[in-house]
Amino acid sequence: MSTQPQLPANPDVAEFDALRQHPARWIGVVATLGARYSSAPAVAAGDGTVLVALLGDDLVLKLYPPSLRDHCVFEHAMLTHLHDRLSLPTPRLVDSLEHAGWPGLVMTQLPGTPLDRVWPALAKRQRSVVLQTIGRVAAEVHALPLGAMPALAPRWTDFLKLQRERCRQRQQRTGLPAHLLTQLDDFLDGPVPQGPAVILTGEYTPFNLLHQHGALSGMFDFGDGLLGPPEYDWLGPLCFLAAGDADCIDAFFDGYHGRRFDRRRRNELMRLLLLHRYSHLQAQIAMPGWQAAPDFPTLAALIWP
Repeated sequence: MSTQPQLPANPDVAEFDALRQHPARWIGVVATLGARYSSAPAVAAGDGTVLVALLGDDLVLKLYPPSLRDHCVFEHAMLTHLHDRLSLPTPRLVDSLEHAGWPGLVMTQLPGTPLDRVWPALAKRQRSVVLQTIGRVAAEVHALPLGAMPALAPRWTDFLKLQRERCRQRQQRTGLPAHLLTQLDDFLDGPVPQGPAVILTGEYTPFNLLHQHGALSGMFDFGDGLLGPPEYDWLGPLCFLAAGDADCIDAFFDGYHGRRFDRRRRNELMRLLLLHRYSHLQAQIAMPGWQAAPDFPTLAALIWP
């Protein structure tokens, strides 16, 4: 007699990471759940913070560990809030589900190739067009009414306080150069962007954008969204994609309301980058040699020339 595949009841971060990195340990559970929605086999996909499987060419099933239930709830709300309201497609929510305390979502699958796979082959003009599109879409999201989202996200001040408390430990763990680590506390003791709260997807990065036929074709993954100042959403495209190229930076802001980037605020953005939920400068700053910058203001000027 076959047994129903099982997942750990409440894994800690290390246990979940070990599970996620070995799809053979969880794909059977997802396949059983996915059979309710599709006859296609479940195929493990992605390298994010939850369990993700493709169900054929039409659907995606995401299963969240119990500790990230709030991410599932937020993404559920975001999918319905964003769908058909932007110039770039986002997935349509199909259903929500629960398995042994693990919440999940089923959504439509968007066409295209993850942008990180095609970005190296794009010419500079094509990169500028993509960044302009990202800027336009970010502005569209930031202009949306907040709806029910404030009740589902941490208060920005609380989020920032927690990030400050954890910042040194995180930067040490993720390999911030030692000479910068010694300057971290003094540098963080300064202003960060403030302003009216907008919906932050945090996902204008090459890993959560799709590209097809020479243009962006979709955007996905909203579980770790927030409400806060719009500058938080600028960090992904400006670090991963623009990567110190002034023309690419200007292209992003041309799409974002046709504004110019105020480079006098670079230090504020640098602090926000250090306080980002997933701050990892070794992975986020796509510029060779940035580690040699003698201090944070110099590094900020390299990232945003």
